[in-house]
Amino acid sequence: MFEKVLIANRGEIAIRVMRACRELDIKSVAVYSDADKTSLYTNYADENYPLGNPSPAKSYLNIEKIIDIALESGADAIHPGYGFLAENPKFGEECEKNGIKLIGPSGKVIHEMGDKITSKALMKKAGVPVIEGTPEGVVEIEEAKEIARQIGYPVIVKASAGGGGIGMRAVYEEEELVRAIESTQSVAATNFGDSTVFIEKYLEKPRHIEFQLLADEHGNVIHVADRECSIQRRHQKLLEEAPSPIMTEELREEMGGSAVKAAEYIGYTSAGTVEFLYDNGNYYFLEMNTRIQVEHPITELVTNTDLIKEQIKIAAGEELSYA
Repeated sequence: MFEKVLIANRGEIAIRVMRACRELDIKSVAVYSDADKTSLYTNYADENYPLGNPSPAKSYLNIEKIIDIALESGADAIHPGYGFLAENPKFGEECEKNGIKLIGPSGKVIHEMGDKITSKALMKKAGVPVIEGTPEGVVEIEEAKEIARQIGYPVIVKASAGGGGIGMRAVYEEEELVRAIESTQSVAATNFGDSTVFIEKYLEKPRHIEFQLLADEHGNVIHVADRECSIQRRHQKLLEEAPSPIMTEELREEMGGSAVKAAEYIGYTSAGTVEFLYDNGNYYFLEMNTRIQVEHPITELVTNTDLIKEQIKIAAGEELSYA
C-alpha cells in the first residue's frame, strides 16, 4: 500500500480522497493556489504545498510544478480527482517517468477514450452497440451532407475531442448542416484545441444512463450498478438518480455486461464510468469517463461501496474488494 498520496485537486474532491487516505492509514498531501490558501482541504491534509499563481493554468494544471511537489514531499502516488489533470494523458506519462503511480487508468486508455471517434470505433470492435454516424471526422461538406441523408435527419454534430455538450448542434434539415458544422468546429478549436467534428443520428428524447465500473490489474472487472442523468439543461446534468427508474434486472444485466465488456476490451483499470443513451428499447455507447465522477457518492450510498478506496487499492496492485 502507498505511504503518501498527493491530491492534485482542490475543494470537495480533495477532502473526499484525503478521507479515504486517512481510513487506509495513508498520509495525504494537498496543493493549493494563492486563492485557496485558507480553504478547508489545505488544513485537512497531513501536508500542504503552495502552487502560487491563482490561475488554474499556472497552478492546478501545471504538471511540472505538481510533479516537483510530489517528489519533494516523498509522495509515491498522485490522485487527480476529477477535472483539471484527471483526463490528461500527458500527466500520466510524466508521473510514470518520475516513478510516481497515477491513481487512474493508463495514459493510452485516457487518450483513446477521450477521443469520441476513436472510442466509438473501439466499442464497435468490442461488440458494444454504438449510434450510427461518421466513422471519421468530417472533412468535405458534400460528403457530410450525403452521410446525413443516409443516416436520416435529425442528426447531431459533435466535437470529437470535446465533452459536456460543448458545441453540440442538433440539425433537422440539410440547410442547417453547413452552419452547424462550422459553428461546432469553431467552438471545438477554441475550447479543445482540436476542430475535428463528426455526425451521428440524433436521438431526440433518450434516457441517459451510466454504469459505474471498477477494474483491477488482475483482470477483475465489475459494474457497481447504474445511475441516470436524463434531467439536463443545455446538456449539463441537473439531477442524478440511482438506480435508474426505468431499469429492470434483465436490462441491468445486459447494459452492465456491455459496460464490463468495454472495459475489458481496452484493458481498463481503476474506477470509471461508461455512459449509454437508451431509446425505444435500444441502448448505445455514448462515452467513457476515465476518472471518478462528481456524482460517485450516489452510487456509494445506494450500493454501500467505497469507490475512492477501491481506486487507491487498485493502483497499489490489490485485487478488488467486491465481487
